[in-house]
Parts: sequence; structure tokens; C-alpha cells
Amino acid sequence: MNIEPIRAQLKKYNQDHLLAFWEELTPVEQKDLTEDIFNVDLVETNSYFSRANDSAKNNNKILDDEIKPIDSERCGVLDTCSEKQLMAYEERGLREIADGKAAVVLMAGGQGTRLGVTYPKGMYDVGLPSRKTLFQLQAERLRRLETLAEEKCGRKGSIPWYILTSEATDRTTNEFLKRHDYFGLKEENVKTFKQCMIPCYDFNGKILLDDKHKIARAPDGNGGLYRALQQSGILNDMRNRGIRSVHAHSVDNILIKVADPYFIGYCLENEADCGVLVVEKTEPTEAIGVVCQVDGHYRVVEYSEISKETSELRRPDGRLLFSAGNVCNHYFTVEFLTDVSENHERDLELHLAKKKIPFVDKKGERQVPTSPNGIKVEKFVFDVFKYSRNFAAWVVPRDSHFSPLKNSDSAGQDCPITAKRDVLALHKNWLLKAGVKSVVGEVEVSPLRSYMGENLDNVNDVIQGPIILE
Repeated sequence: MNIEPIRAQLKKYNQDHLLAFWEELTPVEQKDLTEDIFNVDLVETNSYFSRANDSAKNNNKILDDEIKPIDSERCGVLDTCSEKQLMAYEERGLREIADGKAAVVLMAGGQGTRLGVTYPKGMYDVGLPSRKTLFQLQAERLRRLETLAEEKCGRKGSIPWYILTSEATDRTTNEFLKRHDYFGLKEENVKTFKQCMIPCYDFNGKILLDDKHKIARAPDGNGGLYRALQQSGILNDMRNRGIRSVHAHSVDNILIKVADPYFIGYCLENEADCGVLVVEKTEPTEAIGVVCQVDGHYRVVEYSEISKETSELRRPDGRLLFSAGNVCNHYFTVEFLTDVSENHERDLELHLAKKKIPFVDKKGERQVPTSPNGIKVEKFVFDVFKYSRNFAAWVVPRDSHFSPLKNSDSAGQDCPITAKRDVLALHKNWLLKAGVKSVVGEVEVSPLRSYMGENLDNVNDVIQGPIILE
């Protein structure tokens, strides 16, 4: 194999070190490395490093003089809606489902490393009486919602479930779903697709080697969704099915209301092309991004980009002025996703993260660093808000909508213990509202029984756990 043309091309972009061990490789390894290099767009890859560095400098800027809260006319609040208005939103959302026009995109590329496991986070079981995983809970909520839509509208619509995986989780996720017969969903309505992998860099912009014949790569972040939708053919599948409304969310919120009919209905009623579901931030110091306006465009501003004084500003009623906490829960029209994927994806902001990245040193020895030695570049799913022509926000109560699973139990928050606690507390609240007089112990309501507290009228006055209401 004549490697010189490849070497010359790499040298042009200051990446010829990737061939440092060429003579030591077997023919098979040489072939693997050549294919790996061919799969790198060197122009784009070099620009990623410089753009991410520029973005990091800008992100250190305090934005106090440029930010405004979400306009009230673009922001609906579940708790202050009249019953009549809520019923209208719910009916509109259920009709979208019954008509086969709603789909869910589940962002599930992450492994449960911080939970102490090596498998995809969606396969994690927090210890509910049913021992159901995040994947199963969400799949069964979809099934229940299809039933609710049929009961309300008189016709059966399916909700396609599109699952964004990564190189690390794709095979395991597919095997898990197949082994469990897709938790009762039709196989043709469950589709996985992989996000792209971006080369990792040292601090000087040199691409790192993971092995002598393999480039070090990392997933391109949840903002890689848009390129993956286009390249995988998922957008075409959505269009062919006649999908209009897409609910996109991360896998790690155990309380997620998949294809939330209130949220979808609210966005449809307001003709939004892009919407965000938020929870109210109650403490200025909470480490959560805030949805607001910057220079007339909607975006998520990280807590580090707002001064302490501005973060503490309050409204006349005592609520924080900048309170719309981002929880990775979004509404998009297929038309909007198509526009972003075709016209704006390459211009998305790039974010830099300094990480400990295993690499091959100049001696050809693989090193596993104990401190950050390189850079991973990511895109964020919310950086498309600025392309919206009609943006909408929907504010929901945290205790019934958001309980993230991010840490091991030793952290004491956003962990399996708190996730389990929040599910059981929500189900207890449902039962008490339905007329049950006493709920003692661990009482779980199956998603196949109830999606958001309905269908619980005919249960005992006193319920003693542990028990699962099927």
C-alpha cells in the first residue's frame, strides 16, 4: 500500500503523527488505520478544535447585560392553566397520537459509568418493586398512551420510538430490546440509530491515537442528534410515516412523560416549531442551565454565565426572574428538524470538555491518564433554539416530571435512591387523589395501568406495600 499520498494529506493539516507507528503495524492493522483516517474529514476536524476553543472563551463571558426572561406570551405554566385549557391541550395531544402524527426520540447514548455499571443507562433498574428498567418504564408508558389516545379519539395510532445510541451502547441496547420483545411495542415502531463519533485531541489540536492503528474518538454530544437523524434515514422514516410532532428527551429522567400530550398539545395550539419543557429553578445556586433570551434569540444559558446578583433577581411574587430550568425535554416539528439538519447543523456551536483520554504516547505505549490530558468536542441539543421561528416553553412541576438518574447512591442526589423515592411518592399522590385513604410502604403503579394518575378509581381504601398495581 502506498501510504505517501495519505501522509501528505495528513501533513497538510498537521496530523501526520497518526502514521507514527505505520511500519510496526500488521497489514490488517494498516488497513484498519487507513479506513479510520479516510473517515475523518480533516478540514472539519481541524475547524472543530479551533471553533470549540473560541466557544470556550466566549462561554466564560458573563451575559447579564444581554439576557431577558422568556416572554410571558411564549410561556405556558401547567399549574396556572384552567381545567378547560388543560383539557384542550390534552385532547389536541392525544389526537396527534391517534392520528399517527407523534413520535418520540429517546437520547440514550450514555453508559451508566457514574452509576457504577458498564451497560447503557437505559438498562438500569433503580430498585422499584417491579424491578423495571428505564427502558421498560418508558416503553410501557408509550403503550398506555396509545390506549388513552384510542379511548379518547376512537382510533388507534402508534407512537414510533426512535432511540439515539452511541458506538458504546448501540449493540447492547439492540440486544436488550430484542431479548425483551421491545416491551410489547411493535418491532417496526422501535428504531435505533447511532450518533457520530468525533476525534479526540491533545491540548495543541493534535488528534490522539487510542491504539497504534486506531484514532481516539468520543460521541459528539446530544446535539449530534441532528446529523444522526439525517444520516441514518430516520428523518425520511418520519416523513414517510406522516409524523409532524416529535418529543425528544434524555433517557435518565425516571419521571419522563413520554409523548406528553399536554406538552405536545400546548406546542400545537401555539403553532410552535420548537418547544422546551422546563422546571422552575427555586435556588439561584442550582447548577442547571436556564432558558432565556440573548440578543433576541432563545437559548440555554449556563449558570456560570450569569452573575450571582443577576441569578438572585426575583419577580414581584418572589419567584426567580431567571427560573426556567432546562431538563433536556424538547418538542420539534419534523419540518424544523429537517431545516436544522439540512441547513444549520454544520454551524452548531461546539463545546469543549477537558477529559482524561487514554492515548498512545510517542514510544507507542498506551497510557491511561489520571488527570485531564485532552479535549472532547460536543454539540448540545438545545443550541438549535435560535433557528426557531416560533418558540414555546412549557413549565411543569418538578416533583411529577423530573427526577434525573446521574450519580451513584453515595452522592445522595440524582441517584437510584432518589429516583425510586420520587416515583413511589408520585404514585402515592395519584392514589390519594383517586380516593385511597391510606398508602403504606412501597406501592408502585404499573405504567400499563396509569400514565398520569388516571384509571385508579377501583382500588382498595387501604393499600399496604410492597405491591405493584397492574
